[in-house]
Amino acid sequence: MATDTEKVKCLIIGSGPAGYTAAIYASRANLNPVLYQGTQPGGQLTTTNDVENFPGYPKGITGPEMMIELREQAERFGTDVRDGWITKVDFSEQPHKVWVNGEKEIHCDTVIISTGASARYLGLDSEQKYLQLGGGVSACAVCDGFFYRNQEVVIVGAGDSACEEAHYLSNLCEKVTMLVRRDEFRASKIMEARVRNTENIEILLNTETVEVLGDGQVVTGVLAKNKVTGATFQIPATGFFVAIGHNPNTEIFREYIDTDETGYIKNVPGSSETNIEGVFVSGDAADHRYRQAVTAAGTGCMAALDAERYLASQV
Repeated sequence: MATDTEKVKCLIIGSGPAGYTAAIYASRANLNPVLYQGTQPGGQLTTTNDVENFPGYPKGITGPEMMIELREQAERFGTDVRDGWITKVDFSEQPHKVWVNGEKEIHCDTVIISTGASARYLGLDSEQKYLQLGGGVSACAVCDGFFYRNQEVVIVGAGDSACEEAHYLSNLCEKVTMLVRRDEFRASKIMEARVRNTENIEILLNTETVEVLGDGQVVTGVLAKNKVTGATFQIPATGFFVAIGHNPNTEIFREYIDTDETGYIKNVPGSSETNIEGVFVSGDAADHRYRQAVTAAGTGCMAALDAERYLASQV
């Protein structure tokens, strides 16, 4: 072993609710966890202005504030939180090997993958502007729909998830306008029927987003284009929801870890175990269905407990 190689009992990759919850439990179990924050410290919640559905915050909390508190709680119990990201892994044998920033090599008895998933966006400058401002762009209706009660919103997407989120929004909002780029849905027939039969959902086929309109602080509408006629038109809205999928941040693990066709890590049902002994997964890296902070935190707890039991079995 090279002299500059570090030995770690429990390495946690990622710093969202899953990673920090795993760190809290691992620290309390005396696993001396080391956590690398990754390219987006705090994960997706750092782009969320208000969090009102996480238990224990009756008055709500901003995403960045919540992640600061989770980090402080993990560090209180002894977690070594570090800057940097994992650029390469070798899970072919024990101890597992990872490389940080392409340089530092770490040998790990256990690894907890908590790298999350990144929402896909359209890539419009105006979309990104209001996303960063927290002024009306979201990729999670369940997370943010509450803030648009009795208002008019626009949602982009054509799959089952888009239909599910549009229907969810229809129970909160006065009107939901659904923009579908093609002349048909990609969703299952039952999900398509659900949105078509919802009175306050208007479906616009062959329609794409040209620009997210706003006053410089918040969204005020959407400039859309009919792909058949070429005509552009404005849709009044205070919220713009994007439901075109997520990309799990798991690419560097796929040589060793089993994933589904999209890249979500497969875990042993009822546990956080992967196909590699000593490697566990938590949060959105394995969850394509719920994608909530509270469910991510729950699986972070599971991963730490599984890691502790695995280490105990090796003695």
